[in-house]
Amino acid sequence: MGKTALIFWGGWEGHTPARSAAVVSEMLAGHGFDVRIEQGTSALADPQLSAIDVIVPVVTMSTIEKPELQNLVAAVRAGTGLAGFHGTMGDSFRNEPDYHFMTGGQWVAHPGDIIDYRVDITSDDPIVRGIGGFAYRSEQYYMHIDPSNEVLATTTFGGEHLDFVDGVVMPVVWKRRYGKGRVFFSALGHTAEEFSVPQMRTIFERGVLWASRAA
Repeated sequence: MGKTALIFWGGWEGHTPARSAAVVSEMLAGHGFDVRIEQGTSALADPQLSAIDVIVPVVTMSTIEKPELQNLVAAVRAGTGLAGFHGTMGDSFRNEPDYHFMTGGQWVAHPGDIIDYRVDITSDDPIVRGIGGFAYRSEQYYMHIDPSNEVLATTTFGGEHLDFVDGVVMPVVWKRRYGKGRVFFSALGHTAEEFSVPQMRTIFERGVLWASRAA
């Protein structure tokens, strides 16, 4: 039996949620996943949610009903994977600390907005293996981070846009465990177009496959 995935999308349109969800769906379908795409959060109330192998949120600055969040958290703690990118996982539900605890971080700023910066690979983990550091143009995410995350890539802030963050080394890609579930996050992916950057796409593709429920 093939693996299953749920992608739910919504929130701020600037992050191209529908198009980004379609890119991820095509990616997972290419690996044999049975993919379900839903707008909004109502699908998270499904009593069978914990049977899904991986869930991908593509939602920014939105809200979620308490029973939906409780069901999502319970599913991941029981072994369902969670994988996402940029603000569509790192800034989905600002008022929900249980969600932040699960994902391992929350967006707080992107000084200078769309800028050129560098992503440095800091691990030999299979998710990033063989990918050297690379230049990137997007929002450079400043985040509040769980220290238990296993960081795979970082970026270093300059002081051009905000002097007091000069030299801060910030995680860009991480993986973590939440109960029995695997959680993966990449801060790259402001719009669907960024999936055309080979390093960004490869890192996310490997990450979402890692997060999917282990056999």
